[in-house]
Amino acid sequence: MSADAADIARLANELGYAASTAEIASRLQILLPSPTQFVAVAESGGALVGWVAAEQRLLLESGERAELVGLVVGAAARRSGAGSALVAAAEGWASSRKLTMICVRSNVSRPESHPFYERLGYVRRKTQHVYLKPLSC
Repeated sequence: MSADAADIARLANELGYAASTAEIASRLQILLPSPTQFVAVAESGGALVGWVAAEQRLLLESGERAELVGLVVGAAARRSGAGSALVAAAEGWASSRKLTMICVRSNVSRPESHPFYERLGYVRRKTQHVYLKPLSC
């Protein structure tokens, strides 16, 4: 899958997530060997058209669950079933790990994704703000 770094970066950039091929390759080297991380890609006609990333998380307040932490399908492949297949792959991985809950956070700036997740059986539980603070290391 490391060979897919350029395509994964291209698709991430398509949705506004600035990441270079080198950055994606470096991250894949860390994520792929980890049993708590899941990454899969979708191909169509020999081209990579989407990817999904999920992780197993243990939260102090609510216990263990899976979380979809990234899902990108290229504009040309949307509404082709690639996104649903990627989500199903992540759900299958989570089930194989005996996790009983999976969640996803969907940005309010991507309203087209909300009905997609609802069609797949996801239920909106809350709306929240995300705050970022750069740290000096």
